Amino acid sequence: MCCEATALREQPLLATVLAGGTAAGRTVTVVLLGLLLGLLLGCGPSDGVKTLHIGHALDTEHPVHTAMLHIDERLRHYSGDTLRVSVFPNGQLGHERELIELLQLGALAMTKVSASPLEGFVPAMKVFNVPYLFRDTAHYRAVLDGPVGRELLLAPEAVRLRGLGYFDAGSRSFYSTERPVFTPRDLMGMKIRVQESQTAINMVSQLGASPTPIAWGELYTALQQGVVDGAENNPPSFYLSKHFEIARYYTLDEHTAVPDILLISQPVWDDLSATEQQWLQRAVDDSVQLQRELWAKMTEHAVKQVEAAGVTIIRPDKKLFSARVVAMKRAYEGTAVGQVIQRIEAVTSASD
Repeated sequence: MCCEATALREQPLLATVLAGGTAAGRTVTVVLLGLLLGLLLGCGPSDGVKTLHIGHALDTEHPVHTAMLHIDERLRHYSGDTLRVSVFPNGQLGHERELIELLQLGALAMTKVSASPLEGFVPAMKVFNVPYLFRDTAHYRAVLDGPVGRELLLAPEAVRLRGLGYFDAGSRSFYSTERPVFTPRDLMGMKIRVQESQTAINMVSQLGASPTPIAWGELYTALQQGVVDGAENNPPSFYLSKHFEIARYYTLDEHTAVPDILLISQPVWDDLSATEQQWLQRAVDDSVQLQRELWAKMTEHAVKQVEAAGVTIIRPDKKLFSARVVAMKRAYEGTAVGQVIQRIEAVTSASD
């Protein structure tokens, strides 16, 4: 790995620079940061070794981070140690939106993002935020591993991005600070943090709450200061973020199953040889299998840990929630997204 990349780990300013500002100011910041990263990370092969840099916003204990380290291990194996990856966690290079834009610039090779913010770039990604679309885990996996999932991975090519694989992100559920949520009626009047996804905003609105988009890295403080009354996410993220220290009620309504997507910059991908592309894809496929195993264990562990810490775990009647959002699915009838929904519903799995 080049010396400049090592030096970058000592530059907290890079993450700080991305905070706040207007939309125009953020665009300028991303462009400037892209140029800086081009100098710091854009090192050519040294001693016959090429390094691809991955940035993400998660904790180093997260299964996704471990899976990314596994990509490096497998990639070194397949390439004879001529192709590697270097991982920058904890939002060192920015939050998801900025990381996506850096990939489009070709200034960063790879990142992991939730499918939710991708819908701003690829409308078909809206399907992942349609509540209660997947019948169960087997159906969910069959969709991701089949033709529909593959097409969705390649859909971002039009915006200079390419999906390499899906990391499991489980099911998203509500957590709250002041009062428990047993039914959708309990959400009324609550300000709930959502991702930058119009579909997620619509869902929370239909359930009766007030959706409030906030960056993941800013959510702990927002909960602490009462800017929002709650949020929604999977058990590992709820636990590892330490949001359970403030949000003492966790309602396992499991309204959506939004996968994480490992993206590579299309310009970076195109710059790899066909053999290097095969090595990288094989390494990613290996990491996906590992991450799924780690995710299942972490999910079980997370629920036990937050419950032991005094969080009230609520297992509601999901039909009460799904009934409130039926109109969302109907609204897509006759559209391109509606066609994808129909194909997903038609997928069969081992549980059928």
